[in-house]
Amino acid sequence: MTKMTLGAHPFFLGFEQLERLMERNAKSEMGGYPPFNIEQKGASAYRITLAVAGFAEDDLSITLENKELMIRGSQSEDDDRRVFLHRGIAARQFQRAFVLADGVEVFGATMENGLLHVDLTKAEPECVVQTIAINNSGGKG
Repeated sequence: MTKMTLGAHPFFLGFEQLERLMERNAKSEMGGYPPFNIEQKGASAYRITLAVAGFAEDDLSITLENKELMIRGSQSEDDDRRVFLHRGIAARQFQRAFVLADGVEVFGATMENGLLHVDLTKAEPECVVQTIAINNSGGKG
């Protein structure tokens, strides 16, 4: 039995990029560090929240390139003079990527109580109706 892929389905023309995106995301683990939430704040508003305890605003960077929202964190090394009897708070680098759909834009980002909030908005797409003319080939047949 052959596997029917999204890009090969006759009713989904031009969706090959979406299929590659889905395969890439399926390979990446949704869990991991740091933990995060994605919530819908309204009909066209979303919020991504990452638990970034111990990170300062200067330790974090948020970039958007080709519809990929990238959130990175990197803390400076601790002073060697500190002696930990137990170290349960992670102080490691991280990178989280989120692919945004067409029309989704980053509205802003805030830090609050060790949580990084990235707010997103989605513009409502315009309804476009286009009439296609049928050209006569001029041939007999």
